[in-house]
Amino acid sequence: MRILFSFLLIISVSLHAQQKLAQLPSSKNRFIVISHRGNHVAAPENTLKAYGDAIAVGADYIEVDLRTTKDSELVIMHDGSIDRMTNGKGKIKDLTLIELQAFRITEKSKPEWGSFDIPSFEEVLKLAKNKINIYLDFKEADVLKTYQMLLKYGMQNQVVVYINYPLQAKKWMEIAPQIPLIVSFPGNIRDSATLAGFLKQYPVSVLDGSYKEYNVAMVKTAQQNHTMVWPDIQHPAEAGFWEEAIALGVNGLQTDHPEALINFLKNKGIR
Repeated sequence: MRILFSFLLIISVSLHAQQKLAQLPSSKNRFIVISHRGNHVAAPENTLKAYGDAIAVGADYIEVDLRTTKDSELVIMHDGSIDRMTNGKGKIKDLTLIELQAFRITEKSKPEWGSFDIPSFEEVLKLAKNKINIYLDFKEADVLKTYQMLLKYGMQNQVVVYINYPLQAKKWMEIAPQIPLIVSFPGNIRDSATLAGFLKQYPVSVLDGSYKEYNVAMVKTAQQNHTMVWPDIQHPAEAGFWEEAIALGVNGLQTDHPEALINFLKNKGIR
């Protein structure tokens, strides 16, 4: 989601300063590969199977969409409803965890992939611990409860949080300022000068957005401000654009094809 930041109204200078201290999770690879909703070209998106496949092919991060049930449990689903990805109907926020457990995730265009449970956040943390980092797309959840669960499973150093709304950033900076944040820059940022001004006011660990929004100068400006650039390149034919994106000097890519991208990077001597 494109974030329309109004940080001047809601985040204090002291919170900005705290965010400067946030360190990214360690990675053995200098070019980061983020597996969008898991390796969902081999299994239904946002399932433990898709995440396990992303681990198996060597991705650095799994992108995980976090939502809250009617009874305040944390579960994984990209959409606000279960209609598209399950054999049921309804909104996550209107269903309890027990009710959700009655439904199965399937890729309706690929029924041969099988069906799977809607994963809880706890299950994903257990699966990922010491195996892969988490790119947490913070859709709709309580910051304190999420952070407490990260602490419970010792995953606080293996996560970055993508911010969808300004108030989410405020809460994360108040409750867990050491957790690195990812944002998309506002639409009025068009060049390196305006990006530099944005990052000086609102330091964050990572920028995303489409790779098409960047040029070489903007990527360098972000890096000079200690901000990594991990743009999105998800597309059925994205392989045709990898060369162009990498030439910008970006630090990583969020992809629908993690295994193929990793092989491409290895062949280029980048990974």
